[in-house]
Formats: sequence, structure tokens, C-alpha cells
Amino acid sequence: MPSIDVKKNSKIFIGVGAVVLFALGIVIGRFLLGGGGATGSLNGRTTLSEGELNTPIASYTYNGQTKEVTAREVIENTSGLDAAKQSDGTYAVPAADKIIGYVRNALVVAEAQSKGITVTDDEVNNYMQTNFKTTDVSQVASAYKLSEDVAKKLIHDAVIMKKYRDSVLTTTLPDAPQAPTAPEDGNSETTSQEYAQYIIGLAGDEWDAKNNTWASQDGDYYKQLSAYSISNDSASYAAAQTAYQVAMSKYSAVASKASQEWSQKINEILGKASIAVYSLAL
Repeated sequence: MPSIDVKKNSKIFIGVGAVVLFALGIVIGRFLLGGGGATGSLNGRTTLSEGELNTPIASYTYNGQTKEVTAREVIENTSGLDAAKQSDGTYAVPAADKIIGYVRNALVVAEAQSKGITVTDDEVNNYMQTNFKTTDVSQVASAYKLSEDVAKKLIHDAVIMKKYRDSVLTTTLPDAPQAPTAPEDGNSETTSQEYAQYIIGLAGDEWDAKNNTWASQDGDYYKQLSAYSISNDSASYAAAQTAYQVAMSKYSAVASKASQEWSQKINEILGKASIAVYSLAL
């Protein structure tokens, strides 16, 4: 499911993480680990029975409202209950980093909603089609062993976070460049018009199509590709690969800037919250 903080258990987690660009190591304004709100039943515990899943394991206060977080909520939003269930029928108490990740997402959603951000069914469907290749929530829920209600909420929250991110970032993140298709024979010197057009498409106004040559010798693409023979109609796969590397370098620089900007915004939100984690599980 589209959790930001989980880095395993399938691509569904990874896709949203790339979109939302949450950073690790965020400074939390008022944070208490093993805090005073801890319930006695959790002291020293590392596992929970199914009947204990609604046990509070954290709380957070934001905009004057305090909410408790249960083990069920964290597990559902990270791995899902079925995947987390151990052979003896118990569940591991969620680790502190997963709890904090859950709270972080909840805070971003709360901030987005406070700014009037909502999502439509069309936006949710577009998001699902792009990321999961289906608009059927039941298929997504079944594939990742989640209830439909949990799947709907996770997807809904992911779309809200994306819209909020897009509304606050001044850095526009372009689509990541796609690598050129390798020739069937594996020969990097294979030439084609397709590779030429691929390079020209990436180079943009660095290429002068009318004169069939580089527009100038100052651009990043020229500096890396000047040794290759390139025209409007022909270029090698090796040249296309080099152009792709230049494009990825440019994309990474913009992505890094966007990530830094987003991290700063997340820090601002967290700086206004107080969080108490009752579990000391790692």
C-alpha cells in the first residue's frame, strides 16, 4: 500500500515514496520516546496479541488536537495485518521509526486538509491507474492483503499528500528520463534515427535541427556528446546512453533540490507538533 516510510514488501510502497519525497532524519520539535502516556501493558513488551491491536502506542498533538495512535493503525499503514502476523498468531510491537513515519504522514494530511486541500474520485482513479494499473480498490487490497477500507484511506491520503506537496514546492520536478532501448544485437555502436531523435529530444534547444548540428558548444549535452557523430537522422546507441546519463544527472539535481525543499516544509509541520511514542521497540 502507498506508505511513505516502508522500504520493503513490494513496489506499492516505493512508488508513493518517490512521489512524496519524504526525507529521513527529520528534526521533531517536541518528541518523547517511551513517553509518559505509555500504557502499563506495553512496558517491556515486544509482541501483541490480535486482541491487543487497538492498544495505543503513541499520541500526537497538532493544532490543539491530541490523537492517539494504535498498533493496528501503524501496522495497517506499513505492512498490513496479514503480512505482519507471526507464526504464533501474535504481532511485533511496531518499531519507533514506523510509528514516527505514520505520525509524520498523518500530520502532513492534517496540514493539507487545514489548507482546504481535498481530492476527487477522478484524482484518486488517475493516481491508482498510474501507480497500480487499475482503478479497482478491491484488486489493490487483495494484492497487498489489506482491507478495502484501509486501501481506500491509504490511497486517498497519498493523493492528498501529493497535491499538498505540489502546492507548496516552488521547484517543479519533471518526469524522470527514460533510458533508450538497447539494440537487439547488444552492439553499442548500432546507429538509428530513433537514437538521434532520442538525443535531440533530450537536448532541446541545445540542438539546431535546421542546421543539423549543435546550437552552441556551451551546453551540457554538447560537452558530453561532442565526440560522437550525431545528426538529425543518425546516432549510436552509445551516444544515446551518454545523453541519458546527462539527463539523469540534470534530473537528480532538480530532484535533490525538491527533496530539500520538501524536507524543510515537513520540518516546519513537525516543529508545531508534539509526539509521544510509548513503544521502545526498535
